[in-house]
Amino acid sequence: KRRNGIMKKAKEITVLCDAEVSLVIFSSTGKMSEYCSPNTTLIKLLDRYQKSSGKRLWDAKHEFLSNEIDRIKKENDAMQIELRHLKGEDINSLTPKELIPIEEALENGLVNVRAKQMEYLKMLEKNGRTLEEDNNRLNFILHHQQMGIDNGVREMENGYHQKGRNYSSSSMPLAFRVQPIQPNLQESK
Repeated sequence: KRRNGIMKKAKEITVLCDAEVSLVIFSSTGKMSEYCSPNTTLIKLLDRYQKSSGKRLWDAKHEFLSNEIDRIKKENDAMQIELRHLKGEDINSLTPKELIPIEEALENGLVNVRAKQMEYLKMLEKNGRTLEEDNNRLNFILHHQQMGIDNGVREMENGYHQKGRNYSSSSMPLAFRVQPIQPNLQESK
């Protein structure tokens, strides 16, 4: 009942005094009730309060986030500078002492790149040898099959034309005799 009375008074002040009013009430059970003038928002009112009073309402949380953003920006800038140095840019202003770690990083990178290239080259050579072995094996098989076919043809030629004799169609093996496609069933009677 009292909460509703306070909310009603906040609305009346808004209308009667043409004031920007915001009211937030938390009950003992944790229930929240709020009212904000129609022409504004709670965030705008809190910003105005902060500017007028000079008090920071969310100091700890905002400062932590602000510090974190600043830290990440600095880290990003440092990484950008380091990347430019590794590319060979902006190194004129560096001292010899500052150039030594850059040189070591580049040498380590070069060693790693060459090792990766050698690994890739060895893999290609291994695949090439495997393909060559497969090709030789298949050529060997093909050669033997071709020799078998050639020997079979020679045997057939030698077998059918031995000593100048040609076999007649009746003495040819069954596989080479001309067979009727559809036998005439009436001839067998």
